[in-house]
Amino acid sequence: MKEKKERIELIDALRGFAVVLMVIHHAFYNCAVFLGAPWWLYSNPVFNFLQAIFIGVFISVSGISSRFSRGNIERGSIVIVIAVIITYVTVRMDMPIYFGILHLLGFLMIFYGITRKLWDKIPRKVAPLLYVALTILSSLARVNLSPSSDNLVIRDMLSVLGWMQPGFVSFDYQPILPWIFVFLFGTWAGELIRENKFPQWFYTKKVPFFPLVGRNALLVYVLHQPILFGITMGIAHLMA
Repeated sequence: MKEKKERIELIDALRGFAVVLMVIHHAFYNCAVFLGAPWWLYSNPVFNFLQAIFIGVFISVSGISSRFSRGNIERGSIVIVIAVIITYVTVRMDMPIYFGILHLLGFLMIFYGITRKLWDKIPRKVAPLLYVALTILSSLARVNLSPSSDNLVIRDMLSVLGWMQPGFVSFDYQPILPWIFVFLFGTWAGELIRENKFPQWFYTKKVPFFPLVGRNALLVYVLHQPILFGITMGIAHLMA
């Protein structure tokens, strides 16, 4: 099978666009928490909907990229190490992130790297319907079911899966359900992209700015909140 060696700029642009929206969302959060801005600036029906969209785009694009990669376990391990460092730092700041977007993506990359052959056995025409159905069903299960346990390990596992337990706090919280199926949908789409089955413009479209952000998404994600926090504290000092 012929591999496309060059980067597809539109994929980078989609990733970059999602990251930019994520940065804006976090900036609004800082304004609400530290500068006294109205809470609706951060949490409102429009932005809550957009948040689900840009997180879904980010995760599905990660799934697409994982289809192109043969080193998903290694990539995922690097992301997990960075996520653990973020957990350590945020715990010391009393704003713990125990299972945020990087924890999730690192897990999904490793999981897919281990189980890739299993998902490849699903008929190509069935796979997207299956992943969409499981995304919907797992979302409904998170809303309508309330599993719990007295065992601390099981409680933490339930929180990571998607049923946040009392006492579990994560300032960035992106559980495995339903996002694992969005990621797998991305891997399905990634195979079609590898086989040049998308329209030609998808491979040749040029987009300003966003591809650069997308190519450096991990760096932007790691650095943006410390920079935003510094700016926010500077503004708070001037307003005092």
